[in-house]
Amino acid sequence: MITKRIIPCLDVKDGRVVKGVNFLGLADVSSPVRLAEYYSECGADELVFYDITASYEGRALFTDILREVASKIFIPLTVGGGINTIDDFDRVLKCGADKVSVNSGAIRNPELIREAAQKYGNQCVVISADIKRVDGVFRVFAKGGRENTGMEAISWIKKCVELGAGEVVVNSIDTDGVKGGFDIEMLRAVCEAVNVPVIASGGAGSVQHFIDLFKEIPDIDAGLAASVFHFGEIEIKDLKKELKANDITVRL
Repeated sequence: MITKRIIPCLDVKDGRVVKGVNFLGLADVSSPVRLAEYYSECGADELVFYDITASYEGRALFTDILREVASKIFIPLTVGGGINTIDDFDRVLKCGADKVSVNSGAIRNPELIREAAQKYGNQCVVISADIKRVDGVFRVFAKGGRENTGMEAISWIKKCVELGAGEVVVNSIDTDGVKGGFDIEMLRAVCEAVNVPVIASGGAGSVQHFIDLFKEIPDIDAGLAASVFHFGEIEIKDLKKELKANDITVRL
């Protein structure tokens, strides 16, 4: 059985880690460097770093903080925010990222996925999809969840994988920060549509939510969360012990 990954997410705005609900009402949490070090030491399998307003503000990602984060951790690092060109991929990878997450940039120019996969390898290209139900249909949102693209989400994700994305992060705007559990319906639909690793994001509020995720969708590869880890509501080591006790394979 595939080893399930537990991944904390650092949403960074103006050089600080922030967290909101349904992508709104952002509150200051901590220093990204300090949090990254903590997660690297306490059993996280990977770390995701999003510069969450780069696309909306039309600027490049903050590389000084990213360099410092990358220098302090010893686990794989995925970085996203304001990734619009191959040069952006290059810059972020040179700062120490292992994988690059693209969202709004791929919506504007899907060929960016193909170009990046050909240059750096599929394993380096992560498609991050912010998805919300609109009139019962899964729709893709851009610019940090602010803009409805009108695109149907499952077909969009399939297209991205066909172009070369080697991993998918599914961000459910409906469940983000609500702590009511992962969006099982949405995640199952994505897992059935693609054959690359899928990471669940949005909704984790308890250890049981992670157990439910991996039990209900055996094909899902990882669970990603932010506030429950940031505020100490769930300790990653304790979470992994509970997962193992429930016959879910994790790295202890």
